[in-house]
Amino acid sequence: MSLRKQIIYRILCSALCILILGTALAIWQAQKSVNKEIDASSHLALQLIALSLDNNGVFQQSDDLSHFRTLQQTRHLSIQIEKPDGQIIHFAGDNQPSHPEDMPPAWFVKLVQSDYPTVSHQLKTQNGQSLKLLIQAQPLDEITEIWEETLRFLSLTLVLTLVTFVAVSLALNKSLKSIAVIVKTLGTIETGNYQQKLPPFAIQEFDSIANAMNHLMVELDKTRKENSALTQHSLSIQEDERQRLSQELHDELGQSLTAIKVMAVTAAHPTADHEKISGAIVSICNHLMLVVRSMMQQLHPLVLTELGLKASLDDLIQHWAERNPDLNLTIDCDDCVDSIDKTIAIHIFRVIQECLTNVIRHAQASAVNIRFDIIEQPFAQLHLSICDNGRGCDLTLHPPGFGLLGMKERIKSLNGEISFMSMPQQGMSISVKIPL
Repeated sequence: MSLRKQIIYRILCSALCILILGTALAIWQAQKSVNKEIDASSHLALQLIALSLDNNGVFQQSDDLSHFRTLQQTRHLSIQIEKPDGQIIHFAGDNQPSHPEDMPPAWFVKLVQSDYPTVSHQLKTQNGQSLKLLIQAQPLDEITEIWEETLRFLSLTLVLTLVTFVAVSLALNKSLKSIAVIVKTLGTIETGNYQQKLPPFAIQEFDSIANAMNHLMVELDKTRKENSALTQHSLSIQEDERQRLSQELHDELGQSLTAIKVMAVTAAHPTADHEKISGAIVSICNHLMLVVRSMMQQLHPLVLTELGLKASLDDLIQHWAERNPDLNLTIDCDDCVDSIDKTIAIHIFRVIQECLTNVIRHAQASAVNIRFDIIEQPFAQLHLSICDNGRGCDLTLHPPGFGLLGMKERIKSLNGEISFMSMPQQGMSISVKIPL
């Protein structure tokens, strides 16, 4: 069900409940009002009659009954006099409303009207004639008035409901237009177009959503550009690596194999110095083994596969320490790191390798500390920190290069977190957290 239908449905249910409750309250109030009015009219009629009696209950006036004409203005009562011969004389009340065209419906009269008993009172005239006074409630006029008030109340409720509908519809139309704009922009984002921005909205909540989405699109566009640049850089490095390997294979393996072939041909002559030729071939093969081992190390560290991460890191640190004797490299790593997954291990190795490369190229540091921990509480997590005392930089002014972006992508692929902290002349600190 759409938002518009849900709101309209709730308004209808609320209005219906108000109408039902209001009608029930009006009927209950009408019953009280009618009973109160009838009681008041009955007491008034009895008091008027009592004023016409003496202490012995005999009319002080003549017996022509003309004084009963004053009771004709008594509302909501039917007043009759029954003579000894059975003749009925009406003085007040005709059992009809004052405006018959406004008569309320029968169901309303039935709900409001109660059973009112007929009040009878014995009277005597001065000539000794006995009369019976009959007073009966006739609440139809009062019920008609209350019905009119109820109609006014229900009409007012209906008008208020219609006004509410109009106000809600206007607000809904404005909100739904904003939602339509947001949905259209989301469709544009799905196509990869992050340049379109949401306009400001008058409604605060929609404006907050628009600001958040605009910020999200800026970040998505930035991430897409970074990923595109990183991909291009990776492809460029891959091609350079292939070209270097191809050149090295041509220069080293090609020339060495050619030399071995020439020596083998020379060794076929009877006068050839086989001992010298054999020594030369052994020397060339040893050189080829060193070249192949170096190329394999660059492509993938065999120590990592054969001996584990700790031994690979020790070998890496030793390699960089030999090449950079002025750099103090320290590593704090437990043997338990060899138990982590091989995928995580190779990524960690490459991250540390990239960090050391950046330190040598840019940091001008004299010391680098690498700390490797596995935390078991509250859940298994790998912590890696790499700190140097180099010149550092302001990361807000200098966007991360491809090396840092590559590290971020590696850690992100492992559902981990990586953070960089650096200040000018205060070195750089890299913290990595990976769930195990």
